[in-house]
Amino acid sequence: MQMLPSMVRFAHAEYFCLFALIPLLFAGYLLQRARRRRAASRFGNPRLLERLSRSASPSKPFWKLVLLMAASGFLVLGLVNPQIGTRLEEVKMEGVDIYIALDVSNSMKAEDIKPNRLERAKLEIRNLIGRLRGDRIGLIVFAGEAYTQFPLTTDYSAAGLFLDAVDTDIVPVQGTAIGSAIDRAMRSFDFEEPTTKVLIVITDGENMEGDLNEAAKAAADKGVIIYAIGMGSEAGAPIPIYDASGRRVDFKKDSKGEVVMTRLDRLALEEMVSPGKGRYYQGTTAQDELGEIYDDINAMEKREFGTKRFTDYESRFQYFVAAGIVCLLIELFISERRTPWLSGWLQDR
Repeated sequence: MQMLPSMVRFAHAEYFCLFALIPLLFAGYLLQRARRRRAASRFGNPRLLERLSRSASPSKPFWKLVLLMAASGFLVLGLVNPQIGTRLEEVKMEGVDIYIALDVSNSMKAEDIKPNRLERAKLEIRNLIGRLRGDRIGLIVFAGEAYTQFPLTTDYSAAGLFLDAVDTDIVPVQGTAIGSAIDRAMRSFDFEEPTTKVLIVITDGENMEGDLNEAAKAAADKGVIIYAIGMGSEAGAPIPIYDASGRRVDFKKDSKGEVVMTRLDRLALEEMVSPGKGRYYQGTTAQDELGEIYDDINAMEKREFGTKRFTDYESRFQYFVAAGIVCLLIELFISERRTPWLSGWLQDR
């Protein structure tokens, strides 16, 4: 166990928005003061009113407001609940490193698998994330180019959030560069760690660019196990086009005005997994192919790896709540009338 400088996190960061009420409180004070002045000027002679209100302190209402604003700030911080973590614990975890390379090209919008190829793939990935116990998972998205959506992690909640953001417009260049996705996974794996490394490619395999088989063989030579899930049918399906409201308005057409049919290239994907110990799976609407792959992964040898995380966070909301209550009590006991001894002391000064 190693002692490190403290780290702060907020248990309920959504309450930070309440700080916006404090400037509103100050603006309300200024507005009320302006209204009182206008009302007083209509009521009578200003000099007479000043003589009648000599017992009222001109500064105490302001300081009472300052205390109310400070109390509000402290109470909001209490709701946010800052937490302090001072210990960094080395936690030994055991598992497999899994990268998923997900095709996000426009052809993945085809609906021969319901609701469409991409959404079905995301559903299976989400189910896989829910089953993981100690394995690290990362996501690579690709079309004409490949990008790391998130690196290897055991933070499954964060992985799910990044997965939700995946769509066909996340990669600017269209195409299906599976070889580029394999190369990016190879650069992302840490081969100095002795963990078993798995790459799962989910794609329709159409319009491939670059030397896919060479990339797959290089990965197999490094001990990476490649699985492939082919999304779609060999018979093909049209690529729908949607308007801004999400309604399907047409299908993608070629330069001759004919509807483009996107077809699964099963043979290419089977050839891709052949150099290693992986397998090819046919994507369907009913089956959970990633679940079957995970059963295979679970049977693999698990290796230990170290991950560091802050532990033993302690809540500190009570200090801010106490400070807010003290400010409210002080404000409550301050009257708006002048304090004779204080006024005399100030005049002597």
